[in-house]
Amino acid sequence: MGYGKRELAALQCLVEHAPPVAEGDYVLRRGEPFRAIYAVRTGSVKASLFSRDGREQVLGFYLPGEVVGLSGIHPDCHPSDAIALERSTFCRFSFPAMSDLAATVPAIQQHLFRLLSRELGMVSRLAGDHTADERVAAFLLDLGQRHAQRGLSDTVFQLSMSRSDVASHLRLAPETVSRVLSRFRAKGWVSVEGRRVQLRHVEALRDTGFALWQASSAA
Repeated sequence: MGYGKRELAALQCLVEHAPPVAEGDYVLRRGEPFRAIYAVRTGSVKASLFSRDGREQVLGFYLPGEVVGLSGIHPDCHPSDAIALERSTFCRFSFPAMSDLAATVPAIQQHLFRLLSRELGMVSRLAGDHTADERVAAFLLDLGQRHAQRGLSDTVFQLSMSRSDVASHLRLAPETVSRVLSRFRAKGWVSVEGRRVQLRHVEALRDTGFALWQASSAA
C-alpha cells in the first residue's frame, strides 16, 4: 500500500502467521472476544450471520490482501462469523498493538481508517432500493476492481463463492441471480462457465449498476 521502509518494518514486527483454515471452517466466530484482525494471504472468506432457525445472511466477502475482523471493534466482540470459502491462509495482527502503532505512524492510521470505511460501506451499500440488475452488475464490477488491486485481471476471474452465497449477500433469491446472469449473457455483457466469469461489456454493466458500484468504489 505504498508504505515506506519505516512503516513496513514496524508492521513486520506485528505479523503473526496464523494456521491455515480449511474450506468451510471458521476463521472467527460470532461472540468471540475481539483481539486481532486477520489479513487474507491466500483463499477467500465470507462473513455471515445465522438466524435462530438456521437461515444464513451473507454480509460480505474478503479476498487476498483484505482484512477480516474489523467489525468487532465495537462492542469488543465479533458480531458475525467468518468462514473460509476455500483453503485459506492469514496474517494475524494484534489489534491493541496495531492501535498503538497507528497512533504514532500516520500512514498506518490512515490505512486503518480506510479499512474501517470500506467495512462500513460493505454492510450499508446494499440497504437501498436497488433493482436486481443493479445489484448483480455492481457486484461483478466490484469483484473485478478488487482483483485489479491485486494486479490481476478485472474482467476475467473465478468466483470462490457459491451462487446461493452471492444471492444472500445481494438480498436476492438464487433464482433471481441466475435470471439476471442469463439476461446479461444474452446481451453479451458477460460469459459464465461454472465459476469462471468474464466481463465482456464493462460500460454496459457500469451504466446498469453505476450508483451501487460508485458507492463501492468510494468506500
